Amino acid sequence: MFSLQQKRDISTAVQRVLHETNHPELPEGEITFHLRVEGKESWSWADIHNNSAVVNPTTTEWNERLLK
Repeated sequence: MFSLQQKRDISTAVQRVLHETNHPELPEGEITFHLRVEGKESWSWADIHNNSAVVNPTTTEWNERLLK
């Protein structure tokens, strides 16, 4: 659903928002999370994880093409 760069940007933004809460139970470094975004169609979805959780990111040609 999102390009690789969009997923990385979303992950970075989520990290920032979570750290801004200053919640005492959150770690100081990178926060591990899994965000699932449901699209308007049943086949349209995206799983977004914290950036360091994805060591070998792959791209989907269709998602990358949508940006052009």
